[in-house]
Amino acid sequence: MLDGIAARESWVSPQAVSPEACPALVLNADFQPLSYFPLSLWHWQDALKAVFLGRVMVVSEYERIVRSPSFAMRLPSVIALKEYVEQGRWPAFTRFNLFLRDRFRCQYCGAHEDLTFDHVVPRALGGRTTWTNVTTACAPCNLRKGGRTPQAAGMFPRIKPYRPTRRELQDAGRAFPPNYLHESWRDYLYWDTELEP
Repeated sequence: MLDGIAARESWVSPQAVSPEACPALVLNADFQPLSYFPLSLWHWQDALKAVFLGRVMVVSEYERIVRSPSFAMRLPSVIALKEYVEQGRWPAFTRFNLFLRDRFRCQYCGAHEDLTFDHVVPRALGGRTTWTNVTTACAPCNLRKGGRTPQAAGMFPRIKPYRPTRRELQDAGRAFPPNYLHESWRDYLYWDTELEP
């Protein structure tokens, strides 16, 4: 008797799931995600608008149905753009992309917390704010290095700063899968995780 009650309580109607919990994974026209980190997701309303405007094709759907007085439709879980969006070879130089290039790790001590960035050649000594002169550092290492060169401080980045390609950042992002992955997304996402035998 209790097992039957537990079974009924564990089953949740698709209609009980909020549409807010149903984002759509967005793929480019080549069926590759636009971005891995952050994962390219659209709010359910944006996905529906794109469907109605004919800009995307629905690849997979949730069980969740939305209704209006004149129609009913399942929410899309995976959509693909009909026109290929050229991403460009070089990503923007941003703090987030810098941290992603360096795998969210201080390049001096390996810490993952309290991250900032450091000019390898200090600005006061002519160093510029570029991909090839800025590295991820934790606040304590940044403070310890101060305005000195790596040679003067005896602190050298583990990886020499470089300008990554967009593809390299995509690959780096694959190392950080999000906490939630809908089962319909898995065929289009390839994470750096060990495969089960």
